[in-house]
Amino acid sequence: MTPSDAAGDLSLAERRRYGRHLILPEVGLEGQRRLKASRVLIVGAGGLGSPAALYLAAAGVGTIGAVDFDVVDESNLQRQIAHGTAAVGRPKLESLRARLADLNPHVTLRPHPGRLDRGNALEVLRDYDVIVDGTDNFPTRYLVNDACVLLGKPNCYGSILRFEGQASVFDATRGPCYRCLYPAPPPPGAVPSCSEAGVLGVLPGVIGAIQATEAIKLLLGAPGTLIGRLLLYDAWALSFRELTLRKDPDCPVCGARPSIRELIDYEDFCGLHAAGAEAQDVNDQMSVREYRDRLARGEDFVLLDVREVGEIAIARLGHEVNIPLPMLPLRAGELDPARPTVVMCHHGIRSQLAVRWLREHGFQRLYNLVGGIEAYARDVDPGLPRY
Repeated sequence: MTPSDAAGDLSLAERRRYGRHLILPEVGLEGQRRLKASRVLIVGAGGLGSPAALYLAAAGVGTIGAVDFDVVDESNLQRQIAHGTAAVGRPKLESLRARLADLNPHVTLRPHPGRLDRGNALEVLRDYDVIVDGTDNFPTRYLVNDACVLLGKPNCYGSILRFEGQASVFDATRGPCYRCLYPAPPPPGAVPSCSEAGVLGVLPGVIGAIQATEAIKLLLGAPGTLIGRLLLYDAWALSFRELTLRKDPDCPVCGARPSIRELIDYEDFCGLHAAGAEAQDVNDQMSVREYRDRLARGEDFVLLDVREVGEIAIARLGHEVNIPLPMLPLRAGELDPARPTVVMCHHGIRSQLAVRWLREHGFQRLYNLVGGIEAYARDVDPGLPRY
């Protein structure tokens, strides 16, 4: 592919730095010039974005854009290797800028603070040659895919959970897109996040490095990319598998007769609005501050925590009944349907599912703790560990 800018020459310092590239026939001086003139956008400066950004900068990609809205938290440091202890509490983009400037002063980080959404995605992605998807949620993943298809950009995709990771390159001009593989998202709450299910710290390093590798190969015009292939990695078994992907002729965004010609409401597409509306219509909601205040007044509540045992070991309120969500149908008899019950999880999604199930099985006095223990740690008890 042709980078956006005309290739500039390399300085003596750059030739010294990239010497191991220059002696590779597949890269050489011309390839390094192409990398210098290229622009790569990383969506998310977290577990996947960190190693991808580091290796792209080390390789000499001239302009690296990064989209992120979050700040560095201590719980990030187990896997988000672009950030360090001194950066805790700082915006991730500030931390990433400092790290890349130290790693390679010949590259430029272009920060895009805030959330990527349908209102800004096309404008943000438009100026880049390759997009690296380091997102951790389905609405943004579909947003990135559709924006890439509409703009004709290749999308270096990666995802991680527990010990398993996936990687591919979606380029609708030459192969399938993400929707060809996953036409519809899973129901809200059906797939746990890394903060709920955990992730081996080195796993995003492997997948993020693969994403960076594919981005570099695309910029160099190399053959043998992951277009049309899905790489599956199991870190615990240390095994790789590969699936062949084919373009779906009926894909709504890249098929022969696309029905999606502009960016849509991706939270609605992923069912988040419907789940939230149902929760507001059916389930009584309780904020963490209200829960604290009502408990302090001596009101009688059962606090049902539907997180997994490993999560309880990280942070707990100390007076909860723990029944993990998958075990609720088997252990609901341990609860008293006559007592008011506040249901809690990490962020408030699993607890909504638990409230719904309990209500369908005869429980009436139910409250969903909005935002879960994450909101409690943020708004009520800052000393509580976050994860």
